[in-house]
Amino acid sequence: MSATAEPHVGRPLRRKEDPRLITGRARYVDDISLPGTLWAAFVRSPEAHASIVSIDTSAATARPGIHAVLTGEDMADLAGPLPMAWAPPGVEVNNPPHWPLARGSVKHVGDPVAVVLGEDRYAVVDAAEDVIVAYEPLPVAIDPEQAIAGAPYVHPELGTNQVHSWTLAGGDLEAGFAAADVTIQRRVINHRIAGAPIEPRGVLADYRAGALTLHTSTQVPHFVRLFVALLLGLSEEKVRVIAPEVGGGFGAKLQVYGEEIVACWASRALGRPVKWIETRSENMSVTHQGRDQIATVRMGATRDGQITAYHVKILADLGAYNMLLTPLIPSLGAFVMGGCYKIGAVTTEITGVFTNKCPTDAIRGAGRPEATHMIEVMMDQMARELGIDRLDLRRRNFIPKEDFPAAVATGVIYDSGDYVASLDKLLEHVDVDAFRAEQAQLREQGIYRGIGFSTYTEICGLAPSRITGPAGVGVGAGLWESAMVRVHNTGAVTVYTGTSPHGQGLETAFAQIVADRLGVDPSVVEVIHGDTGTGPEGRGTYGSRSLANGGEAVAKATDKVVAKAAKIVAAELEAAPEDIEVSGGKFSVKGSPEKGMTLAEVAGIAYIGAVPEGMEPGLEETTFNDPENFVFPFGAHACIVDVDTATGKVNVVRYVAVDDCGNPVNPLLIAGQVHGGIAYGIGQALYEHVVYDDDGQLVTGSFVNYALPTAAELPNFELDHTITPSPSNSMGVKGVGEAGTIAATPAVTNAVIDALAPLGVDYINMPLTPMRVWRTIQEAQAR
Repeated sequence: MSATAEPHVGRPLRRKEDPRLITGRARYVDDISLPGTLWAAFVRSPEAHASIVSIDTSAATARPGIHAVLTGEDMADLAGPLPMAWAPPGVEVNNPPHWPLARGSVKHVGDPVAVVLGEDRYAVVDAAEDVIVAYEPLPVAIDPEQAIAGAPYVHPELGTNQVHSWTLAGGDLEAGFAAADVTIQRRVINHRIAGAPIEPRGVLADYRAGALTLHTSTQVPHFVRLFVALLLGLSEEKVRVIAPEVGGGFGAKLQVYGEEIVACWASRALGRPVKWIETRSENMSVTHQGRDQIATVRMGATRDGQITAYHVKILADLGAYNMLLTPLIPSLGAFVMGGCYKIGAVTTEITGVFTNKCPTDAIRGAGRPEATHMIEVMMDQMARELGIDRLDLRRRNFIPKEDFPAAVATGVIYDSGDYVASLDKLLEHVDVDAFRAEQAQLREQGIYRGIGFSTYTEICGLAPSRITGPAGVGVGAGLWESAMVRVHNTGAVTVYTGTSPHGQGLETAFAQIVADRLGVDPSVVEVIHGDTGTGPEGRGTYGSRSLANGGEAVAKATDKVVAKAAKIVAAELEAAPEDIEVSGGKFSVKGSPEKGMTLAEVAGIAYIGAVPEGMEPGLEETTFNDPENFVFPFGAHACIVDVDTATGKVNVVRYVAVDDCGNPVNPLLIAGQVHGGIAYGIGQALYEHVVYDDDGQLVTGSFVNYALPTAAELPNFELDHTITPSPSNSMGVKGVGEAGTIAATPAVTNAVIDALAPLGVDYINMPLTPMRVWRTIQEAQAR
């Protein structure tokens, strides 16, 4: 059916949700108050690894207003430890129990050993200081390469620090390297970073009358409900989880956290609501972290620039425990390890290792930034080795447009792509020849300017249940998505979605999709999300899945409503249902726009019950969308930097991004997502780094020493796009939330190497801090 005369989809509409967000009228967990609430403060380990000898709670309990101090032994009736739900397929994973409150020993700084519950938010913090814990320190494992080699063990009962070992291989690797004229090898480090959302986590649990309501700052309310019910022995319909406004997630809130379980258990035990709001220092030390991979990367190529083989061996530092997706995250990059390129043999070997650090899990991009960084840095390294222009080498190896849908060596089917087009579009904005002339002139003045490129593809739109469910990598949860669309008597529309946004603008995008199909204005479409007590079961927001999976569910549910409405209109106008179209804000007969009905008129008939014989009254429909394939966005980015060789400081001068996320629903939302993603990637490349010392103490425990980029460090991003629709969904859309993050780190790194090439610098690992860059320059000049 055709939409209104001027479709809303494709237009840069301002976000519907912005007025409440930017005027301070939104409600976050910390804004919600319930009568009789008890506050929680956690007692956390100052030791990276230690046995718990004793816990003395007497002084804390004696304080006025303190209702309880709980330890792990008090919660002995939990049905099990915290969940690990996804892992690479077909491998054994060492998964020692991870309890919400530590039992017997602590494994990293910040591991919770007790919780204090009382009437005053600040008094419980003071009382937590009175809990005396006697520890017997144990040897720590901090360096992952030493940890994989042997003792000391994070979990001594395992007799190993290895979590798992998994390989994804495609093609004949040995033959590929044999066919190569040149083979290069690099050690590529993707260092540990934090999610660092503006809003730290928050929990408010209220158990009453046999039912539990949990407000929590999460990306996955339905998963939280499932595991809360399982661990507390509750029936799932007795648990309601609400994610109100969520002030940033970036994967750090894609988790089932111990604090959520503790608050729920304590609320039931004490008969009072329990609230906990995370401090920034807690967020930095105990909210899961990301990346932290050491990779040995080999690439083979012929003299004319054909890549023949690509081999990656990854040692992934997973921290002290497995959390919801911990062992799976490095594997997500393996599926697109060959990037945009037609490489006949690609093998990824991954070994996960325990260390006495906070666990790692999904952080924006989740495995894909690491894979893209490797392949894009290696393409530059190979181009230098062969004496071939960097962009020419890429062009020679791009998967041709006519190959799509393209089966790559890893066995994955890329849905659609035109990599040449995105690179060509980028070069309309970046004149490389003019840049080289300018670069040479600046070097004569002592200014070292460089340009770096990144041509990327990613796998997102998670995901087909045949891959992510029990038959694939999961243990019982496919990643379909749901939506319910309800038209009210007045013609207003409510959409219930299983995705749970935290800044993406989904209320606006989903309203645009629905409005076009129903012939109404987006302003009359309300989108409800983040509440397990409304609408159908959902799977949440991560992996750039909200539009390609969740939006497709919304579109399909709306199409069902349209089909039913068409039958009602056809009966009223004595026409065939197939002759009814949506045009000019009405359901009308094709060719006779004067014969039509508004959505409100159709709804009135539906709710009166004057519907065609055999049809149920009402006008609402539900869809569970399980896609056949992932979606594969792609693009080409360029970064220009200046490097101060005296100090090592890197300044980003210009950043140009051309992204292809299929058919655009709202270009303004796309730009916002790309801006944020690039900032995230530049932040990792130049500034952000979670650092532990040799004793396992967290050095970067606050924003005083964990550096985030500000507007002062970032240029105005120049954005453009190409459009290559995806065949994996009816709207032809792909994801964009992680694109900038995935593309940016290699673009920045390659730019810095290009700038410093005259000084003998041919390679450098992130983070490109002034000290690291300066030292690299000194070492190169010494050689």
